Amino acid sequence: MRDKLWYVVVLSAACGWGAKGGLATAADPLFVEQTLCQRGDQGYHTYRIPSLLMTGKGTILFVCEGRKNSGSDHGDIDLLLRRSENGGQTWSPQTVIADDGEHTMGNPCLLQDRSSGVIWLSFSRDNKQVLLMRSSDDGLSWSKPRDITRQVLPAQWHWVGPGPGHGIQLQKGRLVMPCWAGVEANVPFGATQLSYVFFSDDGGQTWHAGAAAGVDRSDECEVVQRVDGSLYMTARSRHQKKRRAYAVSHDGGHSWLPAQYDDRLPEPSCQGSILRLSQQGSGQKNRVVLAHPSNPGSRTQMTVRLSYDECRSWPVAKVVYAGSSAYSDLGRNQDGEILLAFEKDGYAQISLIRVNLEWLTDGGDQVEPIDSNR
Repeated sequence: MRDKLWYVVVLSAACGWGAKGGLATAADPLFVEQTLCQRGDQGYHTYRIPSLLMTGKGTILFVCEGRKNSGSDHGDIDLLLRRSENGGQTWSPQTVIADDGEHTMGNPCLLQDRSSGVIWLSFSRDNKQVLLMRSSDDGLSWSKPRDITRQVLPAQWHWVGPGPGHGIQLQKGRLVMPCWAGVEANVPFGATQLSYVFFSDDGGQTWHAGAAAGVDRSDECEVVQRVDGSLYMTARSRHQKKRRAYAVSHDGGHSWLPAQYDDRLPEPSCQGSILRLSQQGSGQKNRVVLAHPSNPGSRTQMTVRLSYDECRSWPVAKVVYAGSSAYSDLGRNQDGEILLAFEKDGYAQISLIRVNLEWLTDGGDQVEPIDSNR
C-alpha cells in the first residue's frame, strides 16, 4: 500500500533535536500527516486500535488490528505490523504477525526492555486470554504467542484486554503493561470493568497482576512514570462522566488510589494515550504529552496536550484533527518529533501525524536534546 502524505503545515522538515541528541538551532513548526491504513485495503474491512513504539535503534513500530469482515470488535481480527527506519517518514508494507482464523486477536500493546532489547507485544484472544509475543531483531520477526492469562488475570476477573497502546519500563527496570478487565462472570461484554497493570521484574519471564484502580470507574488505560517514581494512569471513564479518569500508584503498579476524574480533560468516553517526552536534567524540562478526543458529546476533536508538572496540569493543548477521531497512541522518533497514530473519519483510516514542540507550543518551548534511550 502506498503511503499518502499531506504536508499540512510544514515550514521545515528539520527538528531542533539531532538524531544523536545534539542541541540544534530552533526549528520551524512541523505538522505532517500520512495515512497508515485505509478501510478496504488488502482484504480488511476496517483497521483499528493503533500501537506505537520507538525501539532502542530508532525504528518506529506500528501495530494495529485488521478486522476482516466488519468493523465489529469481535470476529476474524488479525494483528498487523508496519516498520519505519526513518522516523516515520516512510513505512514498510504491512505484514500479519498474529492470525488465529476466526478468533479475535486484539488490543495490541508494545513495550521494549532497555537492558535486553527484547520487544514485547501483549494482546488478547477473544478478550478472554492474554497472549505475549517477543521480537529480538527490532520487530523483523516474532515468536509464537505465549499464553500468560493465569499470571496476569486474577481468577475473579473475566473479560480482558491489554492497553491498548504501549507499556513502559520503570526507572528500576520493571516492565509495566496497562490492562483492563471485566469484573463479573456471565454478564455482557463491557458491563462492569476496571483498570490495572501487569508487570515483570525478571525481563518478561514471569508476569504479575496489580490491584484495580477502583471498580467500574475506568477501563482502557495507559501509564507514565513521574519523576518522583510514582505512576500516573490516564484512562477511559465510564458511566457518562464525560471527563478522563486518572489514578496514581506509589508502589510500581501493585496498588492504585481509586480512579478520579479530571474536569480539565473533557472526553466522550474513549481510549487515550500518554507519553513522557523528556525529564529534567542536563538542561531539559519535564514534559509529558497526552492525546484523546476532547469533545464530550462525540468522538471528535483529537487533542494533544502537554504537561510540565508531571500531569498535574495541562497548560498546552492543540486540536490536531477537528473531525471524527477515536483511539490513538503516542510515540516519538529520534529527532524528538511527537508521533500520533489515530483513528479518523468514522474508523475509515488510521492516520499518523508528526509534529514538533515548536508547532505544539507555537514556539513557546525551548528546543533541547532528548535521551532517546528513555
